Amino acid sequence: MNEVQRRTMLKWGVAGAGASVVSMAQASPDLAQQLRGLVDDPQCPLPGLSVLVLRQGEVVFEGQYGHRVVASESRPALPVTPDTLFRIASVTKLVVLMGLMRLVEAGRMSLDEDVSERLGFRLRHPRFADVAITPRLLLSHRSGLTDAGGLFFELPATLQGLLGAQGSIAARAWGGRAPGAFFQYCNLNYGVLASVMEVAAGRRFDHLMRELVQVPLGMAGGFDASALPPEQLAQVAVLYRKRRDEQPYDTAGPWVPQVDDFSREPPKPFKGLADYKLGSNGTLFGPQGRLRVRVKDLGTIARMLLAEGRHEGRAFLRPESVRLICTEQWRFEAKAGNGDNLGGLFQAWGVGLQHFIDRSEGGRGDRVFAGQEAWGHLGFAYGLHSGLLIDPRRGNGIAYAISGEGADPEKFRGRHSSLPLFEERLQGMLWAHAKEGA
Repeated sequence: MNEVQRRTMLKWGVAGAGASVVSMAQASPDLAQQLRGLVDDPQCPLPGLSVLVLRQGEVVFEGQYGHRVVASESRPALPVTPDTLFRIASVTKLVVLMGLMRLVEAGRMSLDEDVSERLGFRLRHPRFADVAITPRLLLSHRSGLTDAGGLFFELPATLQGLLGAQGSIAARAWGGRAPGAFFQYCNLNYGVLASVMEVAAGRRFDHLMRELVQVPLGMAGGFDASALPPEQLAQVAVLYRKRRDEQPYDTAGPWVPQVDDFSREPPKPFKGLADYKLGSNGTLFGPQGRLRVRVKDLGTIARMLLAEGRHEGRAFLRPESVRLICTEQWRFEAKAGNGDNLGGLFQAWGVGLQHFIDRSEGGRGDRVFAGQEAWGHLGFAYGLHSGLLIDPRRGNGIAYAISGEGADPEKFRGRHSSLPLFEERLQGMLWAHAKEGA
C-alpha cells in the first residue's frame, strides 16, 4: 500500500487501513465472464462496453467488450479497446466541475458570486429578481433554470439574447420556485457555468478545459470532435440503438447509429468561432454532455478524487475542495416537495456531484448496489449509458461506458433502482468486485 492510499483511507475513516491492495493479476476471471454475458444478453444486447474498477485507490480491473463500430455492409466491425473514446453524456459535467474548482482555487472565481457580473447582463429569475444566481446554485441544480427552452444553442445566439430581460427563452426557461428552494436537474446550468469560466479565465471553454484538466491528468479526447488527432478520431465509439427514429425497439433488428458515426461524415467544427466573444454562449461547446474521453480517463479522475486531489504525487485539487464537492446541498423530501427526483433516481446532490444514498422504494431509487453509498455522476444520451462513481470512505470506485441499447430501457427496469436493468446489473457486478477482499 502506498502513502497516498494510506492517507486517503485514514482521512475518510476506512477500517483496516493496513489491508493489502489486490493487483490486476489477482482480479477474478468471473467478472470478465459476467460482463461478456451482459453484452451478449439476447433480451437486451449491448454493442460495446468499457469498464474500470478501483479498490482502495488502485485499479484492480479494466475490461473492454463488444465493438466501437458494429459491422455493416460498408464497414467492418472494430472492437472496443482501452483507447476507445465515448461521448460520455452528462458525466461531462463532472469533468467540467474539475476545471471550475481549479479556477476557484486559483481565486479567479467564487462559488457564491453573482454570475451576472461575469456575463455582462443581469441573470435573474423573473419572479425572484432579488435572488442572485451563483455557481453553487447552478452546480447543485437549484438555480431555478430548466431545460424547457433548450439545452445548447448555435451561434450567433448569446446567453443575453436567450436569458436576458427580453430574452427569447426567458419566459419559459425558469421554473416556478425561487432559486435555492427547489432541485430541478438542468443541463442549461452548465452552459451558464461554461460562459462564466471563460470570462474568469480569459480563455475559450474547450481550450480552457484542455489546459486545466485534460493535459494535467493525461486525458485523451475533447469537446470538439473535429479537433481530435486522426488516431483518436478513429477510436471514437459510434452510439447505437436497435430502433429507427421514434419507432419501437427491435431487439432482433440491426444496430442503428445515433451519433458519432464519422465514417459517413467527418465531424464539423463549430460554426462562427472566428467571431466568438468569450462568455457569450458557453452552451456551444456542450459542457452538459459533449465530451469524448476514454473510460480509463474517468478512472484517472476517480483515483485523483480518492487521493484527496492528488495526481501522480502532485496536487491537482486541494483536499478541502474534494470534501466540498462531496457535501450535500439538497436531499429529496417527498412531503416537503423540495425537488424533482426524476422518478426516484435523484435523491441527494452536492456541489456538482450526485450523492447516491442507497434509497430504494418500490423498484425506484438511487440504489446502485445494496448497502453502497457513492458520489459521482451518471450519463444517458443517444443510447449511451455512462457513470463515474466513488466511495471515498472505502477508497473504491467504478467507471463505465455502454455504447448503446439493444432493447427499450423502459421495458427493462431495474429491480431496486430507477436505472435500466442492464445498467443496474453492471453496477452490481463492478461494485461487488470493488468490495472483494475488503
